[in-house]
Amino acid sequence: MKTIEMQNKKGNTDFEPFYKVVEAQPHKLEEASEVLLEMVTSDPESTKNVAHLIKENYPDLYKAITALDETKDNGNLPSCCGGH
Repeated sequence: MKTIEMQNKKGNTDFEPFYKVVEAQPHKLEEASEVLLEMVTSDPESTKNVAHLIKENYPDLYKAITALDETKDNGNLPSCCGGH
């Protein structure tokens, strides 16, 4: 909690515009997620940056994603993601 408070004081990050858009137009978050997914799947540097961000800041999410690789049911995934 203190880390987040310190980061907010340092960067003075204002999330209010983000929250307003998500509340008023929830589909915008879905669109943004699609853009992010496209960037991650098409640009190796973006993939590396997002992986690092997730690993460092969201360890539970990182563990869940890496656990997907350990599952044996990759039949529904496109070839780029472990399917055949």
